Amino acid sequence: MTAPRRARVADAAARLAAAGVESPRVDAELLAAHVLGVPRTRLVLAPDLDDEGAARLEALVARRATREPLQYVLASAVLGPVSVAVGPGVFVPRPETELLLGEAVSALRGLGEPRVVDLCTGSGALALAIATARPDAEVHAVELDPGALAWARRNLDGTGVALTAADVTDPATLATLEGTVDVVVANPPYVPEGTAVAPEVDHDPHGAVFAGPDGLAVIRPLATTAARLLRPGGRVAVEHDESHASSVREVLEGAGFTGVATLDDLAGRPRVAVGTRR
Repeated sequence: MTAPRRARVADAAARLAAAGVESPRVDAELLAAHVLGVPRTRLVLAPDLDDEGAARLEALVARRATREPLQYVLASAVLGPVSVAVGPGVFVPRPETELLLGEAVSALRGLGEPRVVDLCTGSGALALAIATARPDAEVHAVELDPGALAWARRNLDGTGVALTAADVTDPATLATLEGTVDVVVANPPYVPEGTAVAPEVDHDPHGAVFAGPDGLAVIRPLATTAARLLRPGGRVAVEHDESHASSVREVLEGAGFTGVATLDDLAGRPRVAVGTRR
């Protein structure tokens, strides 16, 4: 990097650090790479920012310094092999959801032309990542919120993923698929109401984050929906709050799942419950 660009990135990182951003240097480099149109790994080889580029970087850094999510600022989010468009009105995919993706792909091994359902799809990132990893799969995505649906349609149009506007707690949702699905995945709202969250999370739609006093208001009926959709031997994987491990296992067992277990994320936090349909 030339000195001027190094200085600009360093200045951006300092401003983001002062604003309380968790990874200021990484974010500053990602913003600079975005302006230059190169991957972050190629930033060192990219040309310096001209005046217009410097102004664009300044504007993006100012937005991120307000704790607007980095993905909103970049207008995209990455999950596994895919990048999807995101912005106000849709939940930002988090790194921990890679665990759901990995579990789904693992559960599909050895199955030809499997059927998968992604409940509470949000941006459609998880459904699209599964469809990309398994092009032979029939993938369905379900979302109720109109704002999120608009983003999901944008991301899933032409991909082969079937998007349904429906309530995942409604017994009629995807009724024609009952007992035929191989894998159900879900990243539902699960934070208890009133819980303090990072400023970035305040930008996510409230209904995509919070779920009643104990955070289980959606997971409880969703487990029943998953059991209804799955064939015997089918697998479910549900992301949850790290404080909910035992509670969600009990919910899944009560809905008719066996072999229920909890998977830890890379930080060692219990974040995903899995089980097999009886």
